[in-house]
Parts: sequence; C-alpha cells; structure tokens
Amino acid sequence: MRYLLPILIITFLFMTTAQATGNYATVNGMKMYYEEYGKGTPLVLIHGGGSTIGTNWGRVINDFAKNHRVIAVELQAHGHTEDRGTPTSFEQDADDVAALLKHLKIEKADVFGFSNGASTTLQLAIRHPQLVNKIIVASTFYKKTGAQPWFWGMMEKASFEGMPQPYKDAFKAINPSADALYTMYKRDTDRMLSFKDISDADMKRIQAQALVISGNNDVATVEHTVEMYRVLPHAQLAIFPGGHGDYIGELFTLKPDAPKHYPAVDIIEAFLKSK
Repeated sequence: MRYLLPILIITFLFMTTAQATGNYATVNGMKMYYEEYGKGTPLVLIHGGGSTIGTNWGRVINDFAKNHRVIAVELQAHGHTEDRGTPTSFEQDADDVAALLKHLKIEKADVFGFSNGASTTLQLAIRHPQLVNKIIVASTFYKKTGAQPWFWGMMEKASFEGMPQPYKDAFKAINPSADALYTMYKRDTDRMLSFKDISDADMKRIQAQALVISGNNDVATVEHTVEMYRVLPHAQLAIFPGGHGDYIGELFTLKPDAPKHYPAVDIIEAFLKSK
C-alpha cells in the first residue's frame, strides 16, 4: 500500500519551516487548537479526516504563508484539539470554525478545505456566509453518489487496525493517548457513515466564489466534481492528475520523490487574487 512510507520520509513530511504560532481558543465548549503563519488576508485551512495540520498541509503551508495570514485548524478530537464528548458532524465543525473566526475577530476569510474539510467548508459557506469570502473545495462530494463505487463498501468495513499507520504515528506524536486516538478514529468513521447529501438548493445558496479541485483518480468521481462545479453559482474548476491530495502533497498519497513545489498552489493563489 502506498501509505506505508519509510519512517524517515514520514518524519520529514510532518515538518514545516515557517514559524508557526500555536494557540487554543475555547469555542462551543471545546478547546480548539489552531496555528497561524504569515501575514496578509486571512486564509483558513481545514484538514481532512484522520489528519493533523502537519499531515495535511505540511508541504504547502509555507507557500500560502507568503501572501496570507494562514489560520490552520485542528477539528474536534484531531491532533491537539480535545474531544467534547459529543458526535461530530460537518455542520458542527463549520460552527466551530465560525466561532474561532469570531474569537479572532476576523470578519471575513478565504477558506480552503480538503476532503472532509471541504465538506466542512461547504457547510461553513451555507451556515455562516457572512464570514466567508472565497472557498476552495478540494477532493470531496456533496452527494453520496458522488463517491467512487468502492468507497461506501470500504467505509462499512472500516476498522481501527486498517487506519493508515502514518496517521496514527502523527497523532501519537501530538497526543500519546491510545484512547484519544481511537476516539478520533470513531468520530471520523461515524461522521462519514452518517453523511447526508447537501441539496442542490443549499449548494445554489452559496454565493462565495468557489474553486472546485480534485484529482482525476480521487475519492470523488470526475463526473461528480464537474457536477459540483456546475451547481455552485460562482465556481471555477481544476482537475489535477493523481489521487486524493497528490496535488498538495497530502500524506496518504505522498510519494518519496514528492516535488518541493506543487503547481496547484499557483492555481489556488491566482484564484484567491482574482477579482
């Protein structure tokens, strides 16, 4: 399996070179961890399932920090952020991110969500449109039928033992508690198995400019990615060669000969700078 990378490579992948400021904020009864990089217009980064800031964004966060005040979050039960003892949902995650932005006194931000984080980004744009400027929605689906045929069968058979070891290692490097790791796994699995379609009507309510991106061999089908692009009122589309997050160096699809710079970053930056 391609997620079984040599341990030395994995250690390198978690690292970034920009100076980060790590902080906690109490939002909706939970201590939420976030890191800030750079200066400029706010850009919120929302990770995917099973991830941390480092595993998801470690290869590109420095690039974004050149032009933005990057605010990278860790959602409930992930990484440094505690579990509040209640089930997770994409709606709740969106409310947590919204509460963090209000805590930071950020009136409007661009938001980049990957995978499950992109589902959270869609909910943020639906539930808290006043806080959202532009959105980047990466490698996700808004209908269950948008996933590859194998995906839901895999989720129904998911096991903690089958969780990629690099994700487990990254979590344990932050929080050595085996119980906390298992809670994160269960929260993510249960959230995905209870996934509900977003209606076309709600998608059409999103007035933020959107960039929909995906790999041509991603969890979401190319056809569904195009459908999402068409249903969003103000959207652009970019499909990259590769799998689930290849285009940003996300850990699960990262290869030992990974590039130092990802062309997707240039496309995202051009989108964020456009009028």
